[in-house]
Amino acid sequence: MKVTGDRPVRGPARARDTRRAEGTEAVGGADPAEEVRPAASTRSVQDVATFLGIPEDDLTPKVREGIARLLDEVDRLRRDAESKELRIAYLERLADEDPLAPVLNRRAFVRELTRMVAHAERYGTVSSVLYFDLDGLKAINDAHGHGAGDAALAHTADILVRNTRGSDIVGRLGGDEFGVLLVQADEASALRKATDLAELVASTPVTWREATLTISASVGSFAFDGREEAQAVLDRADRAMYRRKRGVR
Repeated sequence: MKVTGDRPVRGPARARDTRRAEGTEAVGGADPAEEVRPAASTRSVQDVATFLGIPEDDLTPKVREGIARLLDEVDRLRRDAESKELRIAYLERLADEDPLAPVLNRRAFVRELTRMVAHAERYGTVSSVLYFDLDGLKAINDAHGHGAGDAALAHTADILVRNTRGSDIVGRLGGDEFGVLLVQADEASALRKATDLAELVASTPVTWREATLTISASVGSFAFDGREEAQAVLDRADRAMYRRKRGVR
């Protein structure tokens, strides 16, 4: 297990957005707009007629039928709008999520880091970013194929998600690298968390077909207070990780 830290200037944090977009099940299943709904009730027709000031004597069968059709059309349009909102939420989720693991992709992770840095600058709080680089993934790919490597990546992402708080943010930065945003965590807290997560990765093998695969991770951390841009913060954590990988503290 390899962990390191970089000392910041001083400190900040921010409460993040939710990690998952809602509405996936509805999009993947039957289209809500296609559901069969009963015709508008007599009471609904009467309520509309009363609201429109239509006298009882003018409510002929044809008028009632016309109002009922209008109510059904309004209901259909409402359901169609709800269905489109679910589709949009699902597409937004796809745009933000890594294709191999249920975590944010690099673009979305950097966006959330940018928001957290801005929050840190405004409110004078401290948050931290961890930068993980998996050791041994190439050997797994070479020995067992890229399917095994993909399984190892998904397994690592699951460990990071299950062992961080709901307010924290996990993302895959590309290849075998992951990032974790720790909300309101100073340098000491970030180093402790990095140690715990790296130990979990190393001690929790992944089963691929009949093979048991183990991986480890080099981790760098950087606590930020909003004085640096998001990309600079990420670069500082990245450099801390590579110093540790090379055995330099």
